[in-house]
Amino acid sequence: MNVTELRPGNYFLDEGNLYQVLDILLNKTAMRKMVAKVKAKNMRTGAIIELARNSGYDVEKAVLSKKKMAYLYDSGDFLVFMDNATYDQIEIAKSRLEWEMNFLTSNAEIDILFYEEEILGITLPSSVALQITDCEPAVRGDTVNKAMKVATVETGFKLKVPLFINNGETILVRTDTGEYDGRA
Repeated sequence: MNVTELRPGNYFLDEGNLYQVLDILLNKTAMRKMVAKVKAKNMRTGAIIELARNSGYDVEKAVLSKKKMAYLYDSGDFLVFMDNATYDQIEIAKSRLEWEMNFLTSNAEIDILFYEEEILGITLPSSVALQITDCEPAVRGDTVNKAMKVATVETGFKLKVPLFINNGETILVRTDTGEYDGRA
């Protein structure tokens, strides 16, 4: 496919690398061919780069697949996931899932992202329910403007929550920013 046909969210192969389009800007001047400036994420390394290609440049469209799997346990250097239908297990290196580990609880259903047989990573839901294991007690009179306190959830992740949240409560946490999103 031509590089000018790419849209945000598309996946493509270019020079052996697999990319996801984050943004595209088509620039045409009177004296020059159209130039496509593509802001893309390398799906293997996670690096975000900008590519500039002329309008005649072709890229190969890539089709990725998702498979629902359950998170089982941490085996040291790897996280183990299982397909509930076939009971097949796969391992993904912890170094590739540092941010996602903050939101993974045992038996959580998540989507594993594949390109052909290659595992690229996981896709988390927009928010997850996590139980608070430790938080400071609220102090009366600390309500000048949207007072927050630090809480630790069951995965060890720390975030700011409103004063009315107590130990043992289950809250919703946004997986993109790591912020409090409400009570579960």
